[in-house]
Amino acid sequence: MFEIKFSFNMFDHPMPRTFQNRFSTQYRCYSVSMLAGPNDRSDVEKGGKIIMPPSALDQLSRLNITYPMLFKLTNKNSDRMTHCGVLEFVADEGICYLPHWMMQNLLLEEGGLVQVESVNLMVATYSKFQPQSPDFLDITNPKAVLENALRNFACLTTGDVVAINYNEKIYELRVMETKPDKAVSIIECDMNVDFDAPLGYKEPERCYKAPEEPTVRTTHAFTGSGNRLDGKKKGIEPSPIPIDPSDIKRGIPNYEYKVGRITFIRNSRPLPRKTEDVRRHKIQFIAFSGEGKSLRKKGGRKP
Repeated sequence: MFEIKFSFNMFDHPMPRTFQNRFSTQYRCYSVSMLAGPNDRSDVEKGGKIIMPPSALDQLSRLNITYPMLFKLTNKNSDRMTHCGVLEFVADEGICYLPHWMMQNLLLEEGGLVQVESVNLMVATYSKFQPQSPDFLDITNPKAVLENALRNFACLTTGDVVAINYNEKIYELRVMETKPDKAVSIIECDMNVDFDAPLGYKEPERCYKAPEEPTVRTTHAFTGSGNRLDGKKKGIEPSPIPIDPSDIKRGIPNYEYKVGRITFIRNSRPLPRKTEDVRRHKIQFIAFSGEGKSLRKKGGRKP
């Protein structure tokens, strides 16, 4: 539901709507498309005003009718009525031209008789509309569209289906409620507007999903594999066999050393069997076990 507020100002100064005399006459009504003349009068279809003959203006001026002029249209055959304003006095005598949507509300056919009476309506304070199609929801800013369309209307009647033109498409809106009366004037007024749900509109179904049970994920640190910057694969794969600390031997000389060659001994690999055999047969070292030597020959001293 929307709530908007806007005003319409057609005249610089408000005028009292008091009628000293009442205008009432009958005309044969036709749709605007039957209006003779080179000019296109499709603008009449976009509002809520009619075109009357010049004699009506002469009669209204003699009756001291105040502006703006508002009229009640009645089809006595179907007992249907609505309200409107007047746009121009250029119709042929005995004929008035109505918007097509207004003729549909009155159940009038081309050339049917309509009773036109001058009325005094209260100023609108509130109105509610119901779009007749869910397509109305496609409009991005319905407030601005409705405000612009109602500038071509002079009054609203509860129960009428008004038509507004937007983006070369006709949208029909039913007047569900008006305050303070069933027929109100929307000239020089501040009016609050509500929208009912469009005819045939269905609320989208909402699917509720059952909450999923949280799954516990176990993480293993450093389980990935290393990559080289040059894109080559590593030549040595790590040994999956765990290393026993007792297999690591330190401080063992390399008895197979050769001049000009450097050998890197990896303690992670088992020692060669040959090294173990050499260590077993190695002569045990005993400190200060050598023999002394003398530069003099053994023998007696010379006298």
